Amino acid sequence: METDRENPALPCLPVRERDAHKGHFGTVLIIGGSLGMTGAAGLAGIAALRGGAGLVRIATPGPVLAIVAGYEPSYTTIPLPADADGRIAYQSLSKIWKEAEQADWIAIGPGLGRSWGLSRLVLRLYCELPKPLVVDADGLNALASGKGTLPEAPAPRILTPHPGEFRRLVGPSGDTRQPLSARWKVAQDYARRYQVILVYKGHPTLVTDGTRRYLNPTGNPGMATGGSGDVLTGLIAALGGQGMEPFAAAQLGVYLHGLAGDIGAQELGEESLIASDLPRFLPRAFQEYRDSFVQKAQ
Repeated sequence: METDRENPALPCLPVRERDAHKGHFGTVLIIGGSLGMTGAAGLAGIAALRGGAGLVRIATPGPVLAIVAGYEPSYTTIPLPADADGRIAYQSLSKIWKEAEQADWIAIGPGLGRSWGLSRLVLRLYCELPKPLVVDADGLNALASGKGTLPEAPAPRILTPHPGEFRRLVGPSGDTRQPLSARWKVAQDYARRYQVILVYKGHPTLVTDGTRRYLNPTGNPGMATGGSGDVLTGLIAALGGQGMEPFAAAQLGVYLHGLAGDIGAQELGEESLIASDLPRFLPRAFQEYRDSFVQKAQ
């Protein structure tokens, strides 16, 4: 793996005061899910809870709400108008906006699906929502409909593409056949140009805001499985909701996500690791990370 001598140090975990309540740890709103892809929204929600969010709410199409709600009793769900194919309808915009006013961080994309109305919806939220926003999966595909450009945004934006999604975002310059170093340069240039934090998933995953660059040392091939990115999306949003600076939330989220995968692979094997295992190993990842700070201080 390529290393980077200028890799920024990982941030400390947010401090939890003894008299804190759930409101101190952030409300995360996840917008996603559709007929046939309910699990993605559920994974993001569970990861946000395991990532320390005080409250997690999932806004999902009404016809699939009972399925999403059934995955985990600790988050709440919000029914949204659906189109004929069981996806979030554009008419949901006003309701999403109202729910977003009560959230600290928002994530959009897990299990979203694709439609013309959803592309309009995602672009409106990206351009206008004055809250930090993590965009993944079909949320990124909606942004890619902008033909290689991104609109200005009023608050931090974190994009989490895998190589295929990144190629759709940037066009030919994101060709996955290019050397890794060339693709990373394109990623840094893209982040700088559009003032976003880019989490370019791969081995290793790159986190950049166009100036800072972090190459993640954790993770393994067992994490190359459907739903792994949904877990990362929820985790980053949870860390941001607890007050972490956006780049730090992305950086630490990527590290802990990979560490949970490494712990899981040691116990289950890379072949048998699935996305729903990752939230289960997040508590141990947090503990290992916390212990590493204690050891450094001694």
